[in-house]
Amino acid sequence: MWLRGFSSSVLIKEKKKWDALVIGAGHNGLIAATYLARGGLTVAVLERRHVIGGAAVTEEIIPGFKFSRCSYLHSLLRPSIVRELELAKHGLKLLKPMCTSFTPCLDGRYLLLWPNDDLNYLEISKFSKRDADAYPRYESQLHKFCKFMDFLLESHTPETLHGDSYLVDWLRDKLHKSVFWTRCLQHALSLGQKDMVDFMDLLLSPTSKVLNMWFESDVVKATLAADAIIGTMASIHTPGSGYVLLHHVMGETDGERNIWSHVEGGMGSVSLAISKAAKEAGVHIITNAEVSKLMIEDSGIVNGVLLTGGEQFCSSIILSNATPYKTFMELVPQNFLPDDFVRAIKNSDYSSGTTKINVAVDKLPQFKSCRLSYPEVGPQHTATIRIGSESMEEIGSACQDAWNGLPSRRPVMEMTIPSSLDKTLSPPGKHVVSLFTQYTPYKPSDGSWEDPVYRIH
Repeated sequence: MWLRGFSSSVLIKEKKKWDALVIGAGHNGLIAATYLARGGLTVAVLERRHVIGGAAVTEEIIPGFKFSRCSYLHSLLRPSIVRELELAKHGLKLLKPMCTSFTPCLDGRYLLLWPNDDLNYLEISKFSKRDADAYPRYESQLHKFCKFMDFLLESHTPETLHGDSYLVDWLRDKLHKSVFWTRCLQHALSLGQKDMVDFMDLLLSPTSKVLNMWFESDVVKATLAADAIIGTMASIHTPGSGYVLLHHVMGETDGERNIWSHVEGGMGSVSLAISKAAKEAGVHIITNAEVSKLMIEDSGIVNGVLLTGGEQFCSSIILSNATPYKTFMELVPQNFLPDDFVRAIKNSDYSSGTTKINVAVDKLPQFKSCRLSYPEVGPQHTATIRIGSESMEEIGSACQDAWNGLPSRRPVMEMTIPSSLDKTLSPPGKHVVSLFTQYTPYKPSDGSWEDPVYRIH
């Protein structure tokens, strides 16, 4: 059995049984492995690629230019994890933007949102004084709802015991559920009846309905609506999309809400910091180790995994950082799973309308609508730049195009320029640009992405 590290290989002669194995060295898998190892377990993480990180990875796609290939901003990683794993000590350095959001408009105007209430009032007033008055109340309500969400995200999810259980396990399960639901009720009561009704309305309503109730300016609404459809194949008119508006304030950096930060060295630095915490806890991280299947006895008891190269890793506890579909449809033999469970996994909707474009540029992009008096990098360059988010109708039409099987004629783009704050990513004077672009159908009705001519059309 070969254990391959980042740059070296170590031959393990004896066949070792691990307390737990983790399939995939994405940031979630690394975090789980670290906590298990801190709890005293022997843990190995098996990563298919030569580099760790999964979606949180930095790679030099173009010589001299380093890109966060998939994820591109830091905010939703739970503060408790950052604190408990001491990620700052392990090299995680967050770079806060000067502004939070920048929307350039074709008519020459722009909306620049800041982490400052007074400046936001002046900016939004350019479009609507009524909206400028409403915006602090809107954010205040979302902050209030986020306290409930914080509780849910930090709590252990109540689970149903399956099969025969010992009395002590049954009592422990009942106690845990009682504590959870009691605290849940306490949070609901602290909101009050009106706020609780508004909270449920936000969770179930379309984004368009929520924002129409608060604002009148199309530019203001469209700028905020972009948060609710990011990464999805959903429309702003889709029921339930209003929930994602909470992401506008759920994320935080160093205790500050609604701050989506760049990471020095790119998003791979997040995974690298977690891996250092994992190694410190005793986790073994093995790259170039692709799992082909789980080894399961006829009795249904798992006893390890088999790699594509034939190596076996033994453990009775397997955690998978792969998708549910990859895990249960490709790694687990089908005869061990209930039919209704298999059917549910097969019908899981993974649709995403996103194309991630990474670009190297020879100079800092400029916007005709926003010429602030900064010699080089301005606050607008450090913000999340929203292109194609000038009106709710445009965003709705972009999604409808994709639903019809066509790439959006006027796509909605979330543009970031991480090199505006991080000089380690590109050569002097040059920059890296990320374009998170929607909507792109995975299987277009008028061609195929496998066709080079269609891709450049």
